[in-house]
Amino acid sequence: MYEDETLICEDCGKEFVFTAGEQEFYAEKGLTNKPKRCPECRKIKKQQHRGKKKMYDAVCAKCAFATKVTFNPTQGRDGL
Repeated sequence: MYEDETLICEDCGKEFVFTAGEQEFYAEKGLTNKPKRCPECRKIKKQQHRGKKKMYDAVCAKCAFATKVTFNPTQGRDGL
């Protein structure tokens, strides 16, 4: 049903293959748009996005482990 398709990355301009398996996965998830970036550029973009999230210091109320979380912790909530 699906066939491998060669696409051009919008970031680096390199060709990459959108495999039949990836196309099937996209269809199963209801995704209708083809990827615009090659796997390498997608990974870089994802890492950049993660770096932009504000991180908050938190300490677990159960084990006293200090960590960072992506939400502003509130005293009295379970686990914090």
